[in-house]
Amino acid sequence: MSTTASVSTTASRRRGYGRYGLELVMAAAAVVFLFPVYALISLAMKDPRQIAESPLSPPLPPTFANFGNAWSSASLGPALVSSTVITVAGLLLLIALGSTGAYYLARRARGLDYGLYILFLLGIVLPFQLGMIPLYKLVDSLGWLGTYQGMVLFYTGIQLPFTVFLYTGFIRALPPDYAQAALIDGCDHRQAFTRIVFPLLRPITGTVIILNAVFIWNDFFTPLLYLGGSGKETVPVGVFSFVGQYVSDYGLVFAGLVLAALPILVVFLLLQRYVIKGFAGGLKG
Repeated sequence: MSTTASVSTTASRRRGYGRYGLELVMAAAAVVFLFPVYALISLAMKDPRQIAESPLSPPLPPTFANFGNAWSSASLGPALVSSTVITVAGLLLLIALGSTGAYYLARRARGLDYGLYILFLLGIVLPFQLGMIPLYKLVDSLGWLGTYQGMVLFYTGIQLPFTVFLYTGFIRALPPDYAQAALIDGCDHRQAFTRIVFPLLRPITGTVIILNAVFIWNDFFTPLLYLGGSGKETVPVGVFSFVGQYVSDYGLVFAGLVLAALPILVVFLLLQRYVIKGFAGGLKG
């Protein structure tokens, strides 16, 4: 009995030590991930003198003038409007085209249909930078340079393979009985999808929104190339205007970054619970 109790006590201690070690590792990882956030907010609330003297110290006293100056100097109001219009329109098209296309591919993954699915997967593997010049010429020939529709078309084409991939994996994990029951009850395929299947895609739709919104909202190179000089520049391009060749006001830069990150951060906090559910459902498929 004493030997058994001793072994049990030793095992319990080992589990306790392992738990404490895991907690220390997680705490260290949290510090590593939170430090850039602290540096961003701290620098955004400092004047140039404080940044030059001690860039990583807490802002004492904090100043909020950088946020107002950043809003007015870089015209962040119009830039936020441009980013919102492009992101929302792109997401709506991606959800509509990606979900319907994935539903067809998931239910008819054979022959030519499977080959079409492989083509979508190739669109994920190939870097879009390879097609920048042809895409630029295409948008230019359509007369859509410096317009919202040119940017929406670009992002829809670039992100559609990834969106179809996410939706297809999730739909394959869903039992087809729901749609078949709707067809038996007199619905056509469009009604079965919109009324029965699409509401079941809420978790993966949240994942699609988060991942695509982050990519579109934070993209810098494409809006600089397609919207430069049009007055419709997005937030990353507006923030970049703070940085000159010889002069950089880093307080304004970091304040602009904070303002630029807030909208997408709010969206992520609202939809974060769907991200893991969406990936888990897709992996099951």
